[in-house]
Amino acid sequence: MTRRSQKTLSDEDRILWNLVARSAVPLKGRAAPVVELVEPSSPPAPKISPSVQALPATQPQAKPLAAPRSLDRPTLNKLAKGRLAIEARVDLHGMTQAEAYSLLFSFISRAHASGVRYVLIITGKGSSSGGDGVLRRSVPGWLATPAFRMFVSSHEQAARHHGGSGALYVRLRKIR
Repeated sequence: MTRRSQKTLSDEDRILWNLVARSAVPLKGRAAPVVELVEPSSPPAPKISPSVQALPATQPQAKPLAAPRSLDRPTLNKLAKGRLAIEARVDLHGMTQAEAYSLLFSFISRAHASGVRYVLIITGKGSSSGGDGVLRRSVPGWLATPAFRMFVSSHEQAARHHGGSGALYVRLRKIR
């Protein structure tokens, strides 16, 4: 396979590359590059192997991390009123669960590595057939899994003008 025939990375390669890129240190005298965290609207490839979904933590933790809790009321009010900046956002509209999980993990890990504190995850409200959306139900559960727990401190439903019940404010843990 030549370099020209390979246009995009597979999900496995992209996740692996993000893990390696986090450990890179800029050359002496050079500034670290600024990373744009807004994801493109085109969905990634849907197929992910189970071994990639359960990647181990890159740094051992001193104690087990608690499950993400709700944001405290003052922080939630500041985010809703725009006094506290949402530093990055990702839109999962129209994706399958596998696509959304892969994109969300990649997004959260890159945001955390960049030192971002507050992000907005837009899941959408679901189908108009009266039921909740699959991603709307699934994403809060994913944020409580061990794979995300090392990045996510807390999360809460967003204010109406940020997407309401179809979006989540997420506070990421500080880098140690």
